[in-house]
Amino acid sequence: MVTELRKTNKSLYETDYNLWVLEMVEKLKKQEFSGLDLANLIEEVEDLSRRDKHKLESLLNHIFEHLLLIVYWQIELIRNQEHWEREVLNFRLQLFQLLEDSPSLRNYVSNYLVEGYKKGRKLAAKHSQLPLTTFPEEPIANLDQILDEDWLP
Repeated sequence: MVTELRKTNKSLYETDYNLWVLEMVEKLKKQEFSGLDLANLIEEVEDLSRRDKHKLESLLNHIFEHLLLIVYWQIELIRNQEHWEREVLNFRLQLFQLLEDSPSLRNYVSNYLVEGYKKGRKLAAKHSQLPLTTFPEEPIANLDQILDEDWLP
């Protein structure tokens, strides 16, 4: 397959990403550095950090969304409180795992807190169909509270 790709001037990276990854891993294991697709390999390694940051952002957005639903969507609270609290815990556990794997991202979480709240606020308004003004403009929790798996507003 690799020989066929070379004839068409398409790289393995463009046509079969998984096979490209397996080939790069094999070359790294064998220390065949001259055969590495360095440009794409560098791009993929850089993208690993971006992926973690995007996941962290999404988790924080959803934590705030569900905390806001717990506090402000009173008409649905009795029916959904346990579900929302489970969601908050689930998102927190994923966040904890991400921070355990990459402790340097804790500063990123701290810097993203206000933006995460704004996005969580929009998500809560859309989810509940309540006006955005129902939810405070300022975050309802600080980072320590967000990271405290037992804290709920």
